[in-house]
Amino acid sequence: MNKKLTYAGIAALLLLVISGCGDKPTAAPADASGQDSTSVSSGAEGNNAGNDSPASPASSTATPAATSTPEPAATVTPAATEAPAVPEKQSLKIKTYYTDLQQNDLVPADVSITFKDAVEKYTEAFKTLQKSDKADQIPLWNKIELKSLEFSNGQIVMDIHKPDEAQLGAGGEALAIGALSQMFFQFDEVKNIDVLVDGEQVESLMGHVDLVHPITRENNGL
Repeated sequence: MNKKLTYAGIAALLLLVISGCGDKPTAAPADASGQDSTSVSSGAEGNNAGNDSPASPASSTATPAATSTPEPAATVTPAATEAPAVPEKQSLKIKTYYTDLQQNDLVPADVSITFKDAVEKYTEAFKTLQKSDKADQIPLWNKIELKSLEFSNGQIVMDIHKPDEAQLGAGGEALAIGALSQMFFQFDEVKNIDVLVDGEQVESLMGHVDLVHPITRENNGL
């Protein structure tokens, strides 16, 4: 009997213990809330951790600093060099000299020349001795080639070439030298004339009349 009571008491105690253990889960909400708060805290930490992670491409791409393009150095254009002024052509009326059909005398004629300097002036003047527009005015220098002409200190130095077909008789040779002298000496600045044949001073232009070097107003009788 006593054993039964003892067993009953033990059983009752076990029931109390079991019932006590069964009441503890009722405190679970408090623990659950604790877990929830921990979970929220962990989530916040997770967010913070996310902030520490590399930023997204949109936020992490740094805007490149504006680079200033160096301005090209200013090019200095050299000042245009003015071309020397070209002398204007001048026109001048002069007298030139031909001979008649019989080569008896000199025939003067009025002509015009154009030139830009002294050398061209005397070259163009010589050319008037080589051509004529009138049948009764015969040029005496038409077959003679003027190779060069220079003018300095009042002296004309001219170099000519005389082909065989330019040969004249004694009268024609004298008239030719006279025509040349009178034409050039109409210019006051011309003091003397030296005529060279192929670069040389010759005694006679065509072998009949002496050719002085230089020809002057005095020794030509003008």
